[in-house]
Amino acid sequence: MSSTSESHGADALGADSLLSLVPVVPVVVIEDLAHAVPVARALVAGGLPVIELTLRTPVALDAIHAIAAAVPEIRVGAGTIVTPGQVKQARDAGAQFLVSPGSTPTLLAAMADSGLPFLPGTATVSEALAVLEAGFSEMKFFPAEASGGAAYLKSIASPVPAARFCPTGGITAASAPSYLALPNVGCVGGSWLTPADALATGDWDRVSAFAAEAAALG
Repeated sequence: MSSTSESHGADALGADSLLSLVPVVPVVVIEDLAHAVPVARALVAGGLPVIELTLRTPVALDAIHAIAAAVPEIRVGAGTIVTPGQVKQARDAGAQFLVSPGSTPTLLAAMADSGLPFLPGTATVSEALAVLEAGFSEMKFFPAEASGGAAYLKSIASPVPAARFCPTGGITAASAPSYLALPNVGCVGGSWLTPADALATGDWDRVSAFAAEAAALG
């Protein structure tokens, strides 16, 4: 991150940047609060001590709180941050980092003011330049596959060398390595590690197995 974003993330993540924690950040949608803690523990068991919980369900904030309280060995973040109000809600719930699908000056300011490390969402060169101008060099690339995928990120690595990305959206276990091989990609976000049927049936061993495969990509 830039010096600005490094200072905001220092308390939560020390010297680590969000892009260097794990090769694959599990992006998880929790529909049933009872699944929150078991899925976090399954990811840790598989070697991925990071989880991004999307604020797409009524129980998302409660799930963040539950994981932060019961699974301290995992870094829990809030994804799908789209308003300044959600920034405060996520931090109050115990989130240790923030991820947004897009970024505006107001949202960027709110995330920076939170004191938490964050990945603002971008999908175009202009958006990446705007985030860089605001003082932040690490960002989310979303929706990755729909926005041009690994080929797009490869094409902008030379003209925009300062920007580094966590591409998310449509990435699979098969396509992840092509992203991770790029010089401007630090990690990818993936929902394939926690399929809905595994959560619904409590197949935590399957989640751990997916996590182990993803961790091995690093």
